[in-house]
Amino acid sequence: MNKRSNVINKPVLSAHFESRKPSAVRLAQMKYQERKVKPEAVINVGIGNVSLPTNPAMKKRMFELDAEGSPFAEGVIRYTGTAGTEECQEAFKNILKCEGFDTSKLFVQVTDGGSAAMEILVTGVCGPAGTDEKPLMMIDPAYTNYISFAQRLGRKTATVKRILNEDGNFTLPELDKIEEAIKKNNPGCLLVIPYDNPTGQLYDYETMKDLARLCVKYNMWMASDEAYRELHYAEDTKIVSIWGLSDKDVPGIEGRRISIETASKVWNACGLRIGGLVTDSPEFNNRAVAEYTANLCANAIGQYIFGALANETEEQIAAWAKEMRDYYRGLIMTVYNGLKEEEPGLIVSSPDASIYSVIDVRNVVKPGFKAIDFVLYCAQEGSAVIDGVETTLLVAPMNGFYDIENIEENPGRTQFRISFVESPENIAKIPKLFVELLRQFEAQR
Repeated sequence: MNKRSNVINKPVLSAHFESRKPSAVRLAQMKYQERKVKPEAVINVGIGNVSLPTNPAMKKRMFELDAEGSPFAEGVIRYTGTAGTEECQEAFKNILKCEGFDTSKLFVQVTDGGSAAMEILVTGVCGPAGTDEKPLMMIDPAYTNYISFAQRLGRKTATVKRILNEDGNFTLPELDKIEEAIKKNNPGCLLVIPYDNPTGQLYDYETMKDLARLCVKYNMWMASDEAYRELHYAEDTKIVSIWGLSDKDVPGIEGRRISIETASKVWNACGLRIGGLVTDSPEFNNRAVAEYTANLCANAIGQYIFGALANETEEQIAAWAKEMRDYYRGLIMTVYNGLKEEEPGLIVSSPDASIYSVIDVRNVVKPGFKAIDFVLYCAQEGSAVIDGVETTLLVAPMNGFYDIENIEENPGRTQFRISFVESPENIAKIPKLFVELLRQFEAQR
């Protein structure tokens, strides 16, 4: 007679869940929260969590949600249409229109943050899940969330790689190298980030046109992540956008253009979770809306707050963008110059655009250095006294921004991304703090 076993089997996680690790941009923060004995202060520049007040028009709506005329005055919060409210859609268009772009043929799907727009993009332009067909082509290093969403969705990615030179400039691969990669991988879409996250590199229009020609030649979608479109720091630079390309520049590019928009960065509303998927393809838009019906709709209150930008004038939009550029330009130059003074051997990416810089320590560390180990050291045990206060620093290891599994071959093993999201007072402490922590880490390694 068989005896009943006392062993109770546990449910099994999916292979995908079993393989998941925290995003590179969240890792340091998560590990720091687990730290039992914390220093007096922490400077967190590992994630682009903007700390500035949001745009005044948005702020006014946020503080007056119960005012007369607000759709939430009675405390009722209903679903909106799946594509978003007409006003929120118009806000995205109005920003582009005020910046000089033709929006007459554009369609907008409002999403829960730019992240949801990324996920819908990958779903809409890549081949079937679980296959290598029609991958998303990116230029490494690329924003780590694209890699993560592709993995979540079972879609393939392919990359061409940039190199960080000793002078701090990231070099794009030659066009023939990019074309060779396209022929090899047959991608469904080429993703560009003109104001680059994570590198701070700025694409010019000639580069955008060259890449657009390849998209037309090989019948790909062209997607542009435009979260930082207004943040460029050369005085004579005009706004670069996929919406500045047309059939006059590149015959055939119209009808295959897609941009990812967000309230998070330029508009200082990360927690609002409002993004947009903008396209000049009615078919792509129709299918994107159909796909998003499973999400029901984006945040209704967030749409109302962001919708205030539908009523801003060209002068107001331009003044806000200039204010943000002037603010970030000062922070970036403070850190760029400070790092060079503290440790001349550091390679720091050229401060051209967005709100990020990459620091490469390859010239000042011993062999076998791994960025992730330094990040964990700073989060879990390291600290330095800066201005009389025991402080540690949270940064993002760059290995997660490269689509390379072998850490020994990954350029990110000696690189870090920092985000200019702390107060100016804290940002000014970064050069001395980073170098001091790096020296501590190397001394005990």
